[in-house]
Amino acid sequence: MSTFLFDDFEPVTAAAWKQKIQVDLNGADYNETLLYKTDEGILVKPFYTKEDRTNSKINLPKKKFNICQTIFIHDEKIANFLAIDALKRGANSIQFKADKKFDYHKVLHKIEVKSTIIYFQFSFLDDHFQIELSKYCNSENTFFQTDSIGNLAESGNWFVNLKEDQKKLENIVLATKNCISVSADLYQNSGANIVQQLAYTLAHANEYLHDFGKDVATKINFNFAVGSNYFFEIAKLRAFRILWETLLNEYDLKNIEAHIFTKPSLRNKTLYNYNVNMLRTTSECMSAIIGGSNTISNVSYDAMFHKSNELGERISRNQLLILQQESDFSDAQNFANGTYYIEAITNQLAENALTIFKQIEKVGGFLHQLKAGIIQKKIQENALTEEENFINKNIVLLGTNIHTNSADKMKGELELYPFVKQRNIKTLITPINRKRLSESIEKERLAQENA
Repeated sequence: MSTFLFDDFEPVTAAAWKQKIQVDLNGADYNETLLYKTDEGILVKPFYTKEDRTNSKINLPKKKFNICQTIFIHDEKIANFLAIDALKRGANSIQFKADKKFDYHKVLHKIEVKSTIIYFQFSFLDDHFQIELSKYCNSENTFFQTDSIGNLAESGNWFVNLKEDQKKLENIVLATKNCISVSADLYQNSGANIVQQLAYTLAHANEYLHDFGKDVATKINFNFAVGSNYFFEIAKLRAFRILWETLLNEYDLKNIEAHIFTKPSLRNKTLYNYNVNMLRTTSECMSAIIGGSNTISNVSYDAMFHKSNELGERISRNQLLILQQESDFSDAQNFANGTYYIEAITNQLAENALTIFKQIEKVGGFLHQLKAGIIQKKIQENALTEEENFINKNIVLLGTNIHTNSADKMKGELELYPFVKQRNIKTLITPINRKRLSESIEKERLAQENA
């Protein structure tokens, strides 16, 4: 390619740019006026140059991202029909969710388990069932999103108890591949900031390495959620790959890629003006793609208040198909390589998260801090700050806390309860609650609809 146009311009250093900006500020201080720190402690500058590049080598996926359809197993035949239909319509992977054992012969009937990427997420722990299902699939493309520690963090209790959970997981680890997941999405959806998400996810995973030995690293996969902070969410996923590789280096393990399954966050999704959720999930899916996710399952615009339905699922799947096949994002996992801004914040996120991780390990590890309530307290503090910023409109959700439409009525639309449910059960620890930012405002509006 000819460079004659660029030869007409002299290169400009970062110092020269800064000097020019300082002149244009007419005496205002450059640092105080144009530099700012985010809630995560990340310094953001007004411009970036090649001097900000970190040249960090990130172990990104070699293949393009997978489009996943999430299906809850109420009825085996219906789940099988929905899965086959989704695969015909462009998905190439399926996430099955279940709260009890099921007939996997019916669920997987006529599905090519060898070539189809399948995730199983259970809200129960049954080692015999998981081992049996794994042997039936007998595929490198089968992943189990089993997370005993994540269940403790979210529900406040083990599946059974500490001893039984560890025994069952040990049986699973010895007999199956791709068998443990780390629920990073819990921390995002409960209000943790990005640095906290990274640190807690790494410390969470390290508990499994401690429990089952370093070889379990090849059997762990990660379940992330991405929010609307576009560039920071790209950087978050890339930073986690750096952190995972850094941790594994301490165990003398090399070239083990983090397998990342990603969904858009529910934290910023709204009941009122719900069509805006489609815009939110589109940009979030873009972050997930460019950030280097292996698999992405989109969230329907009405997932908070409607039962799973054909229209919502089709739209969410087609959003990913358009990005992959019409927007030239099919091989976008390397797009952020060399970008000054993203590389700079990726490096800062990784460094700040590593500092918190080291602090957690120094005082006994993730489980110790979880049982002491420290993790919950830190997340709650950040969540309350976010909610205050939302109420004060420093965080904007269009149609909910700004530019609201008083004609919108939602009371008759609620097929599902869209708010945090009160729990009346005894728990070993304080649970970490997933909560949407707009819940308090939405409760008020719903109460006023028939007032």
